Amino acid sequence: MQQGNGLQGKRVVILGGSSGIGLAVAEQASLQGANVVVVSSNPDRIQKAVQSLGGRVEGQTADLSDEGAIAALFTRLGPIDHLVFTAADSLQLRELADTDLTQARRAFELRYWSALAAVKYASPHIRKGGSIVLTTGVAGQRPHKGWVVAASVCGTIKALTRALAVELGPIRVNAVSPGVVRTNLWQNMGAAERENLYESVGKSLPVGRVGEAYDIAQAYIFLMQERFSTGQTVVVDGGTVLV
Repeated sequence: MQQGNGLQGKRVVILGGSSGIGLAVAEQASLQGANVVVVSSNPDRIQKAVQSLGGRVEGQTADLSDEGAIAALFTRLGPIDHLVFTAADSLQLRELADTDLTQARRAFELRYWSALAAVKYASPHIRKGGSIVLTTGVAGQRPHKGWVVAASVCGTIKALTRALAVELGPIRVNAVSPGVVRTNLWQNMGAAERENLYESVGKSLPVGRVGEAYDIAQAYIFLMQERFSTGQTVVVDGGTVLV
C-alpha cells in the first residue's frame, strides 16, 4: 500500500495564522516537519507568532481584504503544498430587525471573498498531492436566534468548498467547521460575558467544555495529510449539533 510522508518538508501557507486556530495549526504543522508560512494583516502578531513558533516558520504581512495584495503574496511565495484559510473577524450576532445590512455585507468580505481570492491565486501554485482547507462554523448547521448573518456566511463556505472540490480537482478542497472555541473571535464581548458564554455552552455539550484552538487544529492537520477526501466539511464542535 502506498504511504504518504505526512507534512515532512511540505510548504504550508496559513492565512490567519498569527493567532487562534490558525496559530495552533501552524504549530502542529511545524512540529510535523512542515515549512510553514503564517500570513496576517497585523505585522506585530506576525512577529510574535514567528518568535513563539521558531523553527521552520516564516511570516508574511498581507492585507487579506485586498485582492491585489493576495495575488502578489502568492506570486512571491511560488510553489506550495497546502493552503489553510482561518482568517476571521469578530462575529456580528444580532437579531434580523437590528441588523445593519452594510455591516452584514462586510461580514462576507474576509470570511468569503478573501477566502475565494486566496484560492483563486494560490491554486495555480499548489503542487501535485496538495490541498486547500477552508473554515466555516456550526452556525450554518445549528443556528441560534440572532445568528442570521453568521449562519449565512458559514453555509456559503460549505457550498463553496464543494464547488471548489469539483472545479479544482485533483487538488483536494475541504473545510473545518468548529463549534464555540476559546479564541479571540469573541473579543468583541466583555471578559465576564465571554466567560459566561464559554461556561454555559460548555455545560450544554456532551464533552462538557468549549473547544480550544489545539482541538480544532487537529482536523486541519488530518485533512492535509489524508489523501482521499475532498468536498467534505469536518465538524469539530464538542457535540453542538447533537443537542
